[in-house]
Amino acid sequence: MARPDTATSRWRVAARLLLSTAPFFRLPLRDAFRTAREAGFEAVEIMVTSDPATQDARTITELADEFGLSVGAIHAPFLLLTRRVWGTDPVGKIYRSIQVAEQVGIPLVVVHPPYKWQVRYRRWVEHRLAEYSARAGITIAVENMFPVKIRGDRGLRFHASQDFDDLDHFTHLVLDTSHLAVSGYDVLEAYRRYRTKVVHFHLSNNAGKGWDSHLPVDEGVLALDTVLDEVARDGFAGSISLELDLRTYLGDEGAVREVLVRNREFCERRLAAKT
Repeated sequence: MARPDTATSRWRVAARLLLSTAPFFRLPLRDAFRTAREAGFEAVEIMVTSDPATQDARTITELADEFGLSVGAIHAPFLLLTRRVWGTDPVGKIYRSIQVAEQVGIPLVVVHPPYKWQVRYRRWVEHRLAEYSARAGITIAVENMFPVKIRGDRGLRFHASQDFDDLDHFTHLVLDTSHLAVSGYDVLEAYRRYRTKVVHFHLSNNAGKGWDSHLPVDEGVLALDTVLDEVARDGFAGSISLELDLRTYLGDEGAVREVLVRNREFCERRLAAKT
């Protein structure tokens, strides 16, 4: 049950709230940690990028100690921008992410589902992922993706495993709310269908225009307040990472801090257990 923390006058919640470092990928990782701390977060999710700091367990540990933050998840380098980070083999990327997670003490690795042409990776995900995760003692969770919109086309589905029937095969899931919106799926429906498999959220809103907008949670077309209410009622004990597009704010540190504080407080209010 949530209870007020008299030392900080903030609510402690069952679900752990993180800030993803993804919006700061063009900035030093130290800046992401500092901003997270100044905005009142207690934990972060590391997005592995071409920045060596995001790939190095010692650097991550030193920054976590310096800023008094814990690292609740690490996102393996599966984005197009990071397609050559730690090689091009997706299984190799997962192995390297697990190594960093073990050294830092990170409990969760986030990965993407295979592209249609990644036949070897698809077989590994279907037949080896759950076993490897259990053996490593670190949860490896697959994130839902979305069709890529092209003018004049309803959407090309590059990923082989992004529909509900495909997600059924995975043991652990990360629900990305903006990705669900692009795919045309209802966020509450997805959560209710997979509530026993969901261990992590990438939380953001969406503009409702068919593209992956990752808006602040209190903007856009998604009723994320109702989603968080249900998550709180369920006693969801996983983690929720704010993964926001902050490009319009990054030139103004005060504006970045304001939007992050506003979003953190929005989530904490909704996640406080209902009595």
